Amino acid sequence: MPNESAVATCSTGVSPAERTPPAESSPSRDVEREFAEILAGVICVDRVPFDSDFFADLGGNSLVMAQFCARVRKRADLPSVSMKDVYRHPTVRSLATALADTDVTAGIGSAAPHVAASSPAPPPSEAVSPAGALQYTLCGALQFLLFLAYSFTAALIAARGYEWVSAGSDLADLYLRSVAFGGAALIGMCAFPIAAKWILVGRWTAREFPVWGLTYLRFWTVKVLLHANPMVFFVGNPLYVLYLRALGARIGKDVTILSRSVPVCTDLLTIGAGTVIRKESFFLCYRAHAGRIQTGRVTLGRDVFIGEKTVLDIDTALGDGAQLGHTSSLHRGQAVPDGQRWHGSPAQRTEVDYVRVPPARCGALRRAGFALATVGQLFLLGVPLAVGGPYVLLTEVPALSDRLGPGAAGLVSPELYLDALIVSSVLFFGFVVVGAALLFAVPRLMNLVIEPDRVYPLYGFHYSTHRAITRITNVKFFKWLLGDSSYIVHYLRGLGYDLSRVEQTGSNFGTEVQHETPYLCSVGSGTMVADGLSIVNAEFSSTSFRVSRTSIGPHNFLGNNIAYPAGGRTGDNCLLATKVMIPLDGEVREGVGLLGSPCFEIPRSVERDSRFDHLRTGDALRRSLAAKNRYNIRSMVLFLLLRWLYFFVLTVIAFADVEVYDSFGHVSIAAFLVFSLVFTPLYYALVERAVVAFRGLQPRLCSIYEPYFWWHERLWKVPDEHLQIFNGTPFKTVLWRLLGVRIGSRVFDDGCYITERQLTTIGNGCTLNVGSKVQCHSQEDGTFKSDRSTIGEGATLGIGTHVHYGVTMGDGSVLAPDSFLMKGEEVPRHARWGGNPATEMRDTPGPTAATTAVQLP
Repeated sequence: MPNESAVATCSTGVSPAERTPPAESSPSRDVEREFAEILAGVICVDRVPFDSDFFADLGGNSLVMAQFCARVRKRADLPSVSMKDVYRHPTVRSLATALADTDVTAGIGSAAPHVAASSPAPPPSEAVSPAGALQYTLCGALQFLLFLAYSFTAALIAARGYEWVSAGSDLADLYLRSVAFGGAALIGMCAFPIAAKWILVGRWTAREFPVWGLTYLRFWTVKVLLHANPMVFFVGNPLYVLYLRALGARIGKDVTILSRSVPVCTDLLTIGAGTVIRKESFFLCYRAHAGRIQTGRVTLGRDVFIGEKTVLDIDTALGDGAQLGHTSSLHRGQAVPDGQRWHGSPAQRTEVDYVRVPPARCGALRRAGFALATVGQLFLLGVPLAVGGPYVLLTEVPALSDRLGPGAAGLVSPELYLDALIVSSVLFFGFVVVGAALLFAVPRLMNLVIEPDRVYPLYGFHYSTHRAITRITNVKFFKWLLGDSSYIVHYLRGLGYDLSRVEQTGSNFGTEVQHETPYLCSVGSGTMVADGLSIVNAEFSSTSFRVSRTSIGPHNFLGNNIAYPAGGRTGDNCLLATKVMIPLDGEVREGVGLLGSPCFEIPRSVERDSRFDHLRTGDALRRSLAAKNRYNIRSMVLFLLLRWLYFFVLTVIAFADVEVYDSFGHVSIAAFLVFSLVFTPLYYALVERAVVAFRGLQPRLCSIYEPYFWWHERLWKVPDEHLQIFNGTPFKTVLWRLLGVRIGSRVFDDGCYITERQLTTIGNGCTLNVGSKVQCHSQEDGTFKSDRSTIGEGATLGIGTHVHYGVTMGDGSVLAPDSFLMKGEEVPRHARWGGNPATEMRDTPGPTAATTAVQLP
């Protein structure tokens, strides 16, 4: 199959006079002629009529028009054109007219603004000399030594603690010892990062420093300890607010934080009373930019609302009563005045009210009681089970005690491997079977006490039950196993989804579907979801919550990374593009495509995307679907066995540790932790290379019913969550290289995710922020497309950015936080782009966080 970008462009030998008709001379007419000439060269025609629609008449698509925009931007005598301009003005004449008032000789401006009027671009930072090889290597070595020291300390404490617990005289004594040791260990694990922060850093201040230096090493140490802190599991609990206060954050009363994204520079975080921050929001108070860490304030006033999938860059603020909608962001320097509602990326003013649940009675006593109940449950039940449970299991069950006791089998004895085989098989496959049964049964019983559309106060029985349903039904393992196959439909139905009459495609849902309650999720017949869908069917205020039904219409296609809220105003036959912001106001959109944040309409489909429609109906579909199902079953069985094999190897090493514990003590436990850290990425790197038969991927345009796509899907089932532990270290670059990424030296990766490693090229000295993603494929309505993406030397991907396929970012270019860089875009060298969809950023006047008054608690 030829490369899509190759078939989308060509050159002709036709003169400009033959391509466009003569017209009177005027600035707009000159622009029309130039646009028509460039477009004719892109779509391989002799002539482009000025009034022909780019999509309906000329058969264009987003990739072709992105190449048109890139060619226009290379002309200094023409105004800059973005994809948003093309969609809003889909003819040569209307596009030229819209740009007629701009300064074409400067190549700036557009009738459709590329950024919100109040998002000034910050001044460029000073150029930073890249770290030398010695400094880079030394930083990595010190990071590894810190991990070794942490592992040995943890192993020593665990060994001494279990020795003391095992000395209990009876079951009651064992329980009390488990409570004492487990409670002390938990308190120590929670308090240690707080102490480390105050000792290593003191108070965070707004500043910059280069990566890979000693200052960065202190920053990284604190960041890793905060992310590994058990307090992260208390998100959504008043205890988490107390934890952030202990780290130096200024937080008022009655604040609810539901996001697991832990702020690092906490002294720079201010949150007023009554504020709500929804899940998957970033408010880190730092960012990485051009090889430097920049820290800055995030200031939220009283009664602020922050929606789902939002990004708050450094030096941003929201005033009292302000709101920031879902799928939105504030860029550096932006501030929302008191009482205003903003949304979009970068945000701009709106009249949509995102707080739609009435308040309830939820006072300080209720919050304190909920926190105390959580502590009691944890210390009296959770900790003893975690500490004493394994000991009782291993010592009181004869079948295990005989096999696992010291000296039961030598290190090279077949009995040790037989023991590991039996135990790993029972635990792993028992989890698959029993876990699935409990997953379908227990949450259904819990859901009986939750009534739809009823307002409940926070921090009570109903809130706790709802949170438990959310956690249990969003287990990633089964979605990873069954996603991108016909069987994910049955799994979601078993959870409680209403899927109407399913039109099976074999790829109805991806592997990362999530929700807040599965029992109020409705998806219409014939709808396909790519991946990363978050169904937002719970609404929160600072004192209350309620769950409501969220309905997605039939015959829709949803791209990647979408938050779909209850009350979304989309109906039948819509294409919802990647990272689109679902509208909550206006008429119900039907039969259209929606792109961007805030969204605007685009064509629902183009001719290119229907070329494989003959494979989606009748006998051809039945045969192809049956073949795909057989292939997917083999993939699922393969990866179950590969995951079990990984678990088996770790079980063997754990049993070997038991054998040598009397000789080496806690050193054997530390060795197990280090072995796990090294073995895990190497094992899955080998698995991924084996899946692609040790050859690289190639760009492709094909149907989802071609065997190539099924083979490509198999790659998405290779686990990769283990890579996150290496964020911010030189080892992440090494691992990407092992996985096939063409990546340069001294790349700073703070948490980027790359879907197609063999199609991605990243230059020397790039900066990749947390939450950024490079996705070298797209799947739309049964058509699969992939192409190479290249990130030039010294480029920066901001927090939460999404880079699509066929993209080229020039050397030193910057993609602002929460931006979506569409397929086929070309970012010039040293350019600064941002927005959803991303376009060139411009300095524009407007209120900033430094000049707008914001009331602080």
